[in-house]
Amino acid sequence: MDARKYTHTVFLLFLIHICETLGFDYDYVTCGSAVKLVNKAYGIRLHSHDVKYGSGSGQQSVTGMQDQLDANSYWQVRAAMKKFCKRGSPIKCGQTIRLTHLSTQKNLHTHHFSAPMTQEQEVSAFGEEGEGDNLDNWIVLCDNDYWSRNDHIRLKHKETENYLSCTSKTYGRPINGQNEIVALGAPTKASNYWKAVEGVFIKPSEAMDKE
Repeated sequence: MDARKYTHTVFLLFLIHICETLGFDYDYVTCGSAVKLVNKAYGIRLHSHDVKYGSGSGQQSVTGMQDQLDANSYWQVRAAMKKFCKRGSPIKCGQTIRLTHLSTQKNLHTHHFSAPMTQEQEVSAFGEEGEGDNLDNWIVLCDNDYWSRNDHIRLKHKETENYLSCTSKTYGRPINGQNEIVALGAPTKASNYWKAVEGVFIKPSEAMDKE
């Protein structure tokens, strides 16, 4: 990561700390927000780190983390590849997005490799400096007009049509106790549902009120 992007990441993590301490609060998940996603079934947070899979794709691993305070569980909400979303604009239900891991600047990604323990579809973190490929695109599925912080949503992979999910399987060293994250074809399991919790929620633009 170059010095400018490293400084930006450090500043955003500092801003997250200030916002959580002061209790800043907005109703919607918006473009540019940096959030933690908690799984409905297992109560873990979507997590990544500079540890690669020893099998499958060999890309950076994505896991589920119990620790609420771990800084490696922040993901920035961005536009789909080659698309644009205005900073602060609420994410619509049905909109395609990318989730970029804040610390490593790799994107939430899946493909037709098998996950290490269950042999379901592997989920990894991919790309450099926030740029990867079309397998980084996810569709936000929710029941209202916009992605509300109060709702559990699903993330459907644009290309494979599988759903971001968590399993009960946990890893040993060096990521002891962290849950396996996979993409499943079954659309209605509780483990497919996620809720945005801690983070910086960029204020929704006034454009929503004018629609």
